[in-house]
This record gives sequence, structure tokens and C-alpha cells, in this order.
Amino acid sequence: MTTTALSSPTPTVSQTGSPTATPAAEPVEQAWSLSEPAPTDGVAAADGLREAVSAKSETAGTLIDTLDAAALSVGTFRVSLWDVMIVMGIVAAVLLAAHVAAKAAHAMLRRVTKLDQAQQLLGEKVLTIIVWGAAFFIGIEALGIDLTALAVFSGAFGLAIGFGLQKTFGNLIAGIILLMDKSIKPGDVIAVTDMAGNESFGQIRKIGVRAVSVTTRDQREYLIPNENLMINQVENWSYSSKNVRMQIPVGVSYDADMKKAEALMLEAAKASDRVLKSPPPTVWMNEYGDNSVNFTIHCWIMDPEEGVGNVRSSVLKKLWWLFKEHGIEIPFPQRDIHLRESDQLERLLAHLEKRAD
Repeated sequence: MTTTALSSPTPTVSQTGSPTATPAAEPVEQAWSLSEPAPTDGVAAADGLREAVSAKSETAGTLIDTLDAAALSVGTFRVSLWDVMIVMGIVAAVLLAAHVAAKAAHAMLRRVTKLDQAQQLLGEKVLTIIVWGAAFFIGIEALGIDLTALAVFSGAFGLAIGFGLQKTFGNLIAGIILLMDKSIKPGDVIAVTDMAGNESFGQIRKIGVRAVSVTTRDQREYLIPNENLMINQVENWSYSSKNVRMQIPVGVSYDADMKKAEALMLEAAKASDRVLKSPPPTVWMNEYGDNSVNFTIHCWIMDPEEGVGNVRSSVLKKLWWLFKEHGIEIPFPQRDIHLRESDQLERLLAHLEKRAD
């Protein structure tokens, strides 16, 4: 077993002959002590506001320091209760400011009397997109978030739009196109078909971001995607004019006075308040039916959103009493049965006569 002796500083002799001690080596710092503390990232707006308030009031600064002490650190990112309060305040302020700005912009746009309803709605949608887009970037700037950090997020968001939100953005663009070409606008009356295939009509109440709201006369509301109205055939009753022609079928007996019947039909149509005087109602003879001579009353209305069946009912009720008053018969189906003579029929009749006796 070998023993190693520890060496001690050896004194050296100077030129004067007096011994001098060799200076001891300086201690070497550890590597970890040379490194700076790892930075922690927080909300820049909260840090700036905390420093400003602390400089103005020591009491408020102490309270803010207490809120800032309650924090959660994840890696290099640190979130305190003070940061959460500032973020919520900024978000609420930005949302409120954007809502008020959008309402004010809509009110200013409505004062422009040269724009029709479709143009006003289109302008409101464009202004809403601009206001909320500006509010988003203002909020990002107020929170002190570096926009370059959103590069990855923007790529993922674009991918989500391409796949998950494709229909939503397609309907948004379709709604803007419908308003630009004015093919469909609020107040128009269009024909709609329900899931059972029954066709009805309704008035467009609203053109939204995703769908068009159509309300029928029985207060059923259909939400039709904007894209469907743009790519499919649409029957618009008030595209170029709100005048709509109604057809009311009427049948009279073959023994009736045709000229008198036509005059009474015109009188019944003109008696309705909603039937237009110009163009005037007309009566056409359609065909010689099995049981009646069939006519069609053509009349025009300019408010189809108020209903069509009520006008038809009004005309037919008036015509009923006019026909009763002037002796015009309204026929109903009749059938004449002709029996051929045969031995079996004669025996059957004879048997029935015997039973009757």
C-alpha cells in the first residue's frame, strides 16, 4: 500500500536571502455559478402597468406585488393572478369597444339614404369584418404578443379553414355575392320546399353569415345555407317586380250563360281589396271538362308576403254569392250508368220482382 503525501507550499529564497511564501492559487468558480438566471416570460402589458402603478402609489404597488406573487410557472413562461386580471380586462375592453364601434358604423351607414336595403346590409357586413379584424390586432398589440410567434398558429388556422371551416367560409362568401348582385335581398318572396317535398313560399327576413332566414305564412322559419341559394335554382317572386299573378280555377255548368258567368267572375275579382286595378283581372276559358266548362281567373297582387290563399278565398266567396244570385249553377261530378240487355240481367230482374211481390 502506497501513501501519497500532500504537498505544501514551498518557500522560496529571494535575492536578499530571506524566504518568501508562494501565493496560494485562487479558487475556481463552478460553471453553474457563472450562468445567469433563466428568464421568465410573462404578459408584457401587465409588467408595464405594474411598474407604472408602483411608481405612482406604494400601497397600490404592494397590492399588485401580492397579486403578482400568486403565479404559475410553466417552463420559461410565468402567469400570475395579476397577469390574468390584465388579460381579461384588455379582452373585455377590446370586445366592448369593437361592439360599440360596429354599432356606430352601422348607424352612420343607415343615414346614407342613397343606398338600398341590400347595399346597406352588404356595407354593414364589410364594416363588421373590418372593425373586428382591427380589434383583434389592437388586442394583440395591447397584450404585447409578438405577431411573429403566431406564424405557426396562422398556418394551422389556414389549414383548419381549408378543411374544417370550408363550408362556413363558403357560405360567408356566398352571402356577400348574393348581396352584391342583388339576386336575393331582405324582403323578397321566394318559393321554398320542405323535407316532405311540399312547396310553399316565404319572405326573406335576414341574410346572415351562414344562412338566409325565410319565414312562411304559417310562421315556419327556414334557414337555407347561402351556398345553396347561389348554386341552385331559386324562384324569386319579387326579383324585378313585386307584382304576382294569381290563377283561380272555376267551373260552371254547360247550361249556364257563359257571358254572364265571365262577367260575374270579373266582378268577384275586382271586389277584392288586394287585387290590382292595373293590370286588370282577366278570365280565360280553359277546357270543356267532364262535368263543367272550366275557367281560370287571372288577377294581380303586389304584396305576396301578406298571403295568396286569403285572396283566392275572398274571390271565391264573392263569386259563390254572385252565382247564387244570378242562377249560375256550379256543377258537381255526375255519372250515368247504362246496363246492356242480357238473359242473366232479365232473370235477375224477374227474381227481384217476385221477391218484391
